[in-house]
Amino acid sequence: MTGDVLDSATLAPPSRARRARLFLELLAFFVAVPVGMAVMIGQYSLFSVLATFGVVGAVLLHITPGFEWRELLRGGVGRHIALILAFTAGSALLIAGVVHLVAPERMLELPLYRPNLWLLIMFAYPLVSVIPQELIYRALFFRRYGVLFPSEVVAIAANAVAFGLGHALYGNPVAIGLTVLAGGAFGWTYAKTGSFPLVCVLHAIAGQLVFTLGLGIFFYHASAG
Repeated sequence: MTGDVLDSATLAPPSRARRARLFLELLAFFVAVPVGMAVMIGQYSLFSVLATFGVVGAVLLHITPGFEWRELLRGGVGRHIALILAFTAGSALLIAGVVHLVAPERMLELPLYRPNLWLLIMFAYPLVSVIPQELIYRALFFRRYGVLFPSEVVAIAANAVAFGLGHALYGNPVAIGLTVLAGGAFGWTYAKTGSFPLVCVLHAIAGQLVFTLGLGIFFYHASAG
């Protein structure tokens, strides 16, 4: 598997032992931990676990051969305005459609009836949620574990499933289904452009649309405190 966002070890095939270690890491980090969180929901502070998850992910990314933190500043967003606009329009239509089907009474609930909370989410969501998630699910996933997949397509598909599994703790098909779709879009974008800022922007837009249009209730759990 080739590409700027992938582990530099792909230029020289890793040893069988290293592949085995990476595979076990991948299973632990992107399967075992999310499943455990979903099963044990309510028995821990969600934010504490996610903070720990983020720190461990950052350490793993830091020790990935060939990775440099300045990579996360590359790519920018200016050259991708058309993509951002198309993604925003498509996401708005999809999310509005889902709201209409599953919770029409919640359409625009936050901006209309709880504007202060809505504004707080609009500001805090990209910083508190988007950047840590993209660090783990895009930068770490592709740069450290991309070598394990036979093709870019397989890696993107696996990334989408992992992203959906990471939201299984919310306990509803709406959250899981939407995050699988979003994971596919973010994974494809990151694999093709190598732009961490761009996927952060797309993720922020998607999340802000979710909370603005009325699906925020599906991405909340009481154990978040």
